[in-house]
Amino acid sequence: METRQFTVEQPTERLDKLIAAHFPDLSRSRVAKLIKNGAVVVNHRVEKPKYQPHMHDEITVTIPTPQKLNLEPEALPLDVVYEDDQVLVVNKPQGMVVHPAPGHPNHTLVNALLAHTNLATINGTIRPGIVHRIDKDTSGLLMVAKTDVAQQSLTQQLKEKSSRRKYLALVHGQIKEPAGTISAPVGRSPKDRKKQAVIANGRSAVTHFKVLERFGNDYTLVECQLETGRTHQIRVHMQYINHPLVGDPLYGPKKTIKGHGQFLHAAELGFQHPTTGMELDFTSPVPPIFQATLITLKKKYGTSHSEEDISHEQ
Repeated sequence: METRQFTVEQPTERLDKLIAAHFPDLSRSRVAKLIKNGAVVVNHRVEKPKYQPHMHDEITVTIPTPQKLNLEPEALPLDVVYEDDQVLVVNKPQGMVVHPAPGHPNHTLVNALLAHTNLATINGTIRPGIVHRIDKDTSGLLMVAKTDVAQQSLTQQLKEKSSRRKYLALVHGQIKEPAGTISAPVGRSPKDRKKQAVIANGRSAVTHFKVLERFGNDYTLVECQLETGRTHQIRVHMQYINHPLVGDPLYGPKKTIKGHGQFLHAAELGFQHPTTGMELDFTSPVPPIFQATLITLKKKYGTSHSEEDISHEQ
């Protein structure tokens, strides 16, 4: 357990903003969680995140000791698409968690990567080398940093939205528009802590989609391109426009096509090499169960396509 204290010298509008600014290693969401759990006191009193600090307020932040996780290297199967001395691109299978967390202390992609190579250390011991994540039951391409220089560069590319990420998703229902943009803020669901949702005070989230194939009125295959990278973004956004992902255990209907979770695959990944500046682009075919399902749907329904653009915006 770690205790940090400071005296307010430059008040701000909110307590959570002030603490996050004072301790750059703590994100605002992490600070908000600490305040909610009573780990922040102002003049020996627990306050809310929106409390307005005053000059000379004494603020104490108690950071609990993180749960110790097993980060032993594990010789697990690893599908390496590309690797050099700076970066690595891996094709993650469905069912594999990206990095250790409570409930998934080992058998993760990070454990496998540690057995394969050295990783960047900026993210600490829990997420070494991890630049972005995909859900456990989402398959596909991930870029991984092997050095701190690569970590900084790839993270900056994500922030600047210069890296390219495209997903293939099979969704319920027929999307009549040929393409569109879903712009709706995403945050933790106030009704279910395990879920994300479109909420007014969520973080900005933008997903571009394009219809690739339609299977009657029942299913549509879409290509989704992320402009932002919120937790469960594609799954939440597609549910928001009433086209939840097929097989999705959290956001989809109970009556769906059985698979290994949601039919969502990170099919394309592109970024600028951290040291050479070369543009790198990679593609990955959908996993066998995804491909087999598409073949079955084509035999049953045939397919149809279209070509105009339309946007869905909140």
